[in-house]
Amino acid sequence: MSGFEGKVAVVTGSSGIGLGAALHFARHGATVYVCGIDPALNETARAEGQGFAFSVAPVDVADADQVRDWIDGIAAEAGGIDILVNAAAIQTYGDTESTDVAHWNRSIAINLTSCYLTSHFAYPHMKKRGGGSIVHVSSVQGHSNQFGVLAYATTKGGIHAFTRAQAVDAARDGIRVNSISPGSIRTPLLEFAAREIVGEGNDIEETIAGFGKAHPIGRVGTVEETSELIGFLCSDKAGFCTGADYRIDGALTAHIGV
Repeated sequence: MSGFEGKVAVVTGSSGIGLGAALHFARHGATVYVCGIDPALNETARAEGQGFAFSVAPVDVADADQVRDWIDGIAAEAGGIDILVNAAAIQTYGDTESTDVAHWNRSIAINLTSCYLTSHFAYPHMKKRGGGSIVHVSSVQGHSNQFGVLAYATTKGGIHAFTRAQAVDAARDGIRVNSISPGSIRTPLLEFAAREIVGEGNDIEETIAGFGKAHPIGRVGTVEETSELIGFLCSDKAGFCTGADYRIDGALTAHIGV
């Protein structure tokens, strides 16, 4: 993996896949700016990033004014932006009947609209640098679905379409845009999903192991593995990669479960 010395990386999501990607960039020489909305997770991220050029800010990625101020502040301080990774997300449950309007709108705002907002405000700064790379974190649920994930799956499928459209437009400015679709990755979001199944206070390890067994590879993935893929897509080695979605799912979506 080529280094990211001299690069400025902006990442949404201060835990899980977002934090993993941010630390990957930092360890390879980038100046990294991360945002999250949970104070405890932000503090943990700051501790993890000690010793690197690593900053964590409290930002609601669904709030256009907060996103604009954060992005513009980074560009002013760091001199520009080279990399943008959108990993902030919430896991929501419900079908057509049980998903209320507030639940739907919040899911769209955090999981999908945030990708537009960060891209919209970062784009001019990346263009001035002569190009860059954007990676949106989607999900296998954008390809095929469990029961009862209507809003969440819609946002992840929307990221795929957004990525394609954005990549076509951005190519002329030297900005590459891709998405990744993870299967079950051991993150706080996956642990939340497991707790929804077993109930708060109960052991979730058996449930997470069960998630892993659903993947032909026989286990859940790791944040380190998603970080390597994101790092590759943002590196010069991926210079001809744009407009695509990359599944990192242990063959989950390749498998016919019969």
